[in-house]
Amino acid sequence: MTTVNENSDATEARPGPTATLDVRPMSGHIGAEIFGVDLSEPLAPAVTAEIRAALLAWKVIFFRDQRLTPDQHIAFGRLFGEVGPGHPTLPTLEGHPEILALDTRAYAGLDSSGDRRGDGGIRIKSLWHTDVTFLRTPPMGSILRGVLVPPYGGDTNFLNLVTAYETLSAPLRDLVDGLHAVHVNQLHLDRGDSSKLSALFASSPLEAVHPVVRVHPETGERALFVNPTFTTRIVELTNTESAHVLNLLYQHMTNLEFTCRFRWQPGDLAFWDNRATAHLVPTDHGTAGFDRVMHRITITGDVPVGVDGVESTVRDASALT
Repeated sequence: MTTVNENSDATEARPGPTATLDVRPMSGHIGAEIFGVDLSEPLAPAVTAEIRAALLAWKVIFFRDQRLTPDQHIAFGRLFGEVGPGHPTLPTLEGHPEILALDTRAYAGLDSSGDRRGDGGIRIKSLWHTDVTFLRTPPMGSILRGVLVPPYGGDTNFLNLVTAYETLSAPLRDLVDGLHAVHVNQLHLDRGDSSKLSALFASSPLEAVHPVVRVHPETGERALFVNPTFTTRIVELTNTESAHVLNLLYQHMTNLEFTCRFRWQPGDLAFWDNRATAHLVPTDHGTAGFDRVMHRITITGDVPVGVDGVESTVRDASALT
C-alpha cells in the first residue's frame, strides 16, 4: 500500500499508510511524486507492489534524481511486466532496442531545410495522446527518463481519463459506452519538412479499433480511450457526427482540473498508466533554443475491453499486436 503525504487534502479515496514510500500527491485527480526509494538498486517485492498501487491510485508517478543507466531503466520497467520494443516504426537507441530516444537533435537530420532555430527545424504539433494506441495491444505503461533537460521549458502535462469519463453527464456516458473508434499511426507537425519524419512514423500502416470507453483490467474503472493524435473517427457514427462527438470529448477531457504538470530535472523518471491517461508533448523548450533528450520504455499491455465486453481489433493485417 502507499502513503499520502499528511499535508495533502486528496486522501479520502486513496490507499492507506505504509512505512516504506513517501507519496506526495501533486493535484486532486492525478499525479504523485515518490520519495524514499533508489531505483538503481534491486527492489523488494513489497516495494514494487507499493509503487504499482501508487500508479493505479494516481495514474502517473514521478521519481526525482535517479540517474539510471539504460540497463537500469529497462530493469526497473521489467518489475511491472514485459518491456516491449521502443517503438513499432521509429528507430531505437543503439544497443538498447527497448528504448525510444526522444531527441530534438535527431529531428534536425530529418528536416531538409537545415533550419535549427533551437528546435531542430521540425516541431511536432502539441496534441494530447495516449501512447501507441494504433496497436491492438497498446502499452500498459510508459516510463520516461530525463537525460538532457533544458533549464526551463519542456514540462509534460498529464490528464486522468477516468475522471474525464466519470464527469460526463449520464446520457453522454450511456452514448459513448457502446462506441468504438479507429486509431492510426499518424504524426502531426506544426512546421518543418514533414515528408521524412511523417513517412518514417507511418512506414508500416497500423490501424486498430478500440472501445471509446475501456474498462481498466486492474481497477475496473472506466476510462475514455480516445485522443486527438491517433484517433480518426468513431465507427458507429457518420463522419460529421463522429467529428462533433470526438471534439466534444477532447474539449471535456482536457479540462485543467483533470491534469497535472511536471517540471523535469536531470535524472527524473515519470511512470504513467497508459490505460487511464493522456499526456501532452512540450514544445516551448525548442522555442527557447534548448535541446531536450528523453528515453522512453513501454511495458506490454493487454487487449482493451469495452463496457460491452467487446475487445479491440486490428483493421490492417500488417499491424503489430
